[in-house]
Amino acid sequence: MKTKLFFLFFVLAAFVVGAQTVTNSRSVQEGKMVKIFYDLSEDAEISIYLSTDGGLSYESHPIGHVSGDVGGYVRAGKGKCAVWDVLADRESLKGDKICFKVVASGSAVKIVPSSGGVTITVGGVSFKMIKVEGGTFTMGCTGKQGKDCYSDEKPAHSVTLSDYYIGETEVTLALWKAVMGRGPSGLGNRESDNLPVDKVSFDDCEKFISILNSMTGRIFRLPTEAEWEYAARGGKKSKSYKYSGSDNIGDVAWYGGNSDKMKHEVKGKRSNELGLYDMSGNVSEWCSDRYGDYSSSSQRDPKGPSTGLERVIRGGGCSYSDRNCRVSYRESGTRFRGGGGLRLVLSQ
Repeated sequence: MKTKLFFLFFVLAAFVVGAQTVTNSRSVQEGKMVKIFYDLSEDAEISIYLSTDGGLSYESHPIGHVSGDVGGYVRAGKGKCAVWDVLADRESLKGDKICFKVVASGSAVKIVPSSGGVTITVGGVSFKMIKVEGGTFTMGCTGKQGKDCYSDEKPAHSVTLSDYYIGETEVTLALWKAVMGRGPSGLGNRESDNLPVDKVSFDDCEKFISILNSMTGRIFRLPTEAEWEYAARGGKKSKSYKYSGSDNIGDVAWYGGNSDKMKHEVKGKRSNELGLYDMSGNVSEWCSDRYGDYSSSSQRDPKGPSTGLERVIRGGGCSYSDRNCRVSYRESGTRFRGGGGLRLVLSQ
């Protein structure tokens, strides 16, 4: 009998809209759950507030036991649905004229064209994607690499790439937390938000990118190995440096000779010809390609071997030697183990 009276107590009396971007609001009670429907004209952060006096006053904090289309990022569309667990909040309800207001506090994602690229803000964290004009370059063991080349950097071969955008920096801890809700497992709680993410697996990166794509409606991905090396060499602005942006590694990289074997905040060294930071050293970076031998034939927009257990890792890191921070240096790792960090690519 108490359960029956409880649900009768919460028949909805009204629904109050708290923002211009929210329209056509309505609600349906289904047992112990209340479904709150609304239409949203633009991407926004959505909060739902409760009134027990018919809308004369609302609680100062949003409803906590609600799921679905609510929270830090909700994409625009019709028929958005948030589900309130009435039983979970029954102790705090002190009136019988229940109604709600849905508040859109502004878009959680902003995409703004900027000089040389585009600046994207997700959950209050901004990052820049630099436009890379496509072109043809020689990939692998070129003359500047000299005797430092390893066998897997040969043969040098011609690659032609289309235009793309690549991250100005490695993905930071701040951006990772804005997308995933928390930092990667294994990272200390006291780490600076401006440090690059590392010790993440290839699969961790794929999950992060999938959620970022859902949040932004864009197509982010890991760079192909060829895209990574072309950008590291400076693209069409390349001056054929040994490291990304200089022949003097200390100008552009945190590596084993100057880092105390600790990663540093992004943008602490000089950028390369395209305005990209830390492509040599700091943390190594996953690429999308499976690891395999090079071919001597010319290629266009290559994506690497179709089979293989290991993925390519590029750039070297804060504990690496100078030899292993060169623009053509290659290594690999299995997709499941914690490896390096990542740098995003945005397709045209």
